[in-house]
Amino acid sequence: MAITVNGVELGEAEIVQEMANHKNAEDPRREAEIACILRHLMLAEAVRLGVQGSDEEATIAALLDSQAPGPQPDEAECRKFYAANPARFTVGEYVEASHILFQPVEGQGMPALMEFAKQTLEQLKKQPEHFENMARELSDCPSAAMGGNLGQIGRGDTAPEFENALFAAKEGAIHPRLVHTRHGLHIIRVARHDPGRQMAYEEVADDIAQVLRAVGRDTAWRHYAGALVARADITGIDLSANLAAGHLLGAEEKQ
Repeated sequence: MAITVNGVELGEAEIVQEMANHKNAEDPRREAEIACILRHLMLAEAVRLGVQGSDEEATIAALLDSQAPGPQPDEAECRKFYAANPARFTVGEYVEASHILFQPVEGQGMPALMEFAKQTLEQLKKQPEHFENMARELSDCPSAAMGGNLGQIGRGDTAPEFENALFAAKEGAIHPRLVHTRHGLHIIRVARHDPGRQMAYEEVADDIAQVLRAVGRDTAWRHYAGALVARADITGIDLSANLAAGHLLGAEEKQ
């Protein structure tokens, strides 16, 4: 069924071209259709309001800047964000860690691997002094040659689930649970955890203001896009769920 926006039908070629911008979306075609709808609505609104730009993208940007500029954060908001996100403004944090990796192999099911890894973990909880030897014997990671030693690991150096376990682990102890990542199952031990230092508010104030401006601008753009869609005559697609959830993705997010 063809999609029309205030009586104008969206062309298939336009939708297909837009899909290239949404290749990683769960439903690239739907996201492309929404983006095309928003582009049509915003360009029409720009014409109505006399807003102009050097091209379509510049025109949409000018429209959003004039009609949905977003709030400007004050210092109190910035300081509140700083206080609520200490890890975000911490530098130099790292752990010195080791692990034993159990990777699935052909012919071995995950339940069997899980059971073997659990048994190994329970044994190491009772005899942690055997960690290095068992890492050399059992680990499927190249670090096995060094007793499982991974050296110093900072924030962002590893997969999120592995990082979360490392930085939450008790210093000098074996983590009490197996850690599951795309690489397999891990037994981890953290020898040292250096918490680094939290940067002073003055060092990051400008960055915080920029982040909060971007968040406020994005919210304002979404509300504005939703208002345009709500009062438009659109057929061939149901956007009610997107409107209710505030998930109108498309042209406004390219700016």
